[in-house]
Amino acid sequence: MKVVTAGILRNDQESILLCRRAPGQSNAGFWEFPGGKQEVGESLEACLERELWEELDLLVQCGERVATSEYQYGHGCIQLVAFSAKILSGVLKLRVHDQVAWVPPARLLDYPLTPADVPVARVLITP
Repeated sequence: MKVVTAGILRNDQESILLCRRAPGQSNAGFWEFPGGKQEVGESLEACLERELWEELDLLVQCGERVATSEYQYGHGCIQLVAFSAKILSGVLKLRVHDQVAWVPPARLLDYPLTPADVPVARVLITP
């Protein structure tokens, strides 16, 4: 099973960052909480911080674990571990995504999320 991290980034209005996977990427056209695959020997927190730097050019500080989900895709099973994260610096640049949106928690499920991200969104919507 592959372990994948996801960052829950909030802006001043408490909206949450969603990113849409670009054409040519796995899950193209679906929205997700940004993050990526854990490398061998890497902590989950370090993975999230590295992935958000590589994918979005954002330096972040990983916070507490928010939710975990598992999903069986055609290529294998993943465990998605979502953490709150604080943006420390950087200007958002898209490398594997083609769109971003700051979304109020109540509207997260209005977006076609990747299947592994849906349970995380449900946790974020629950008061």
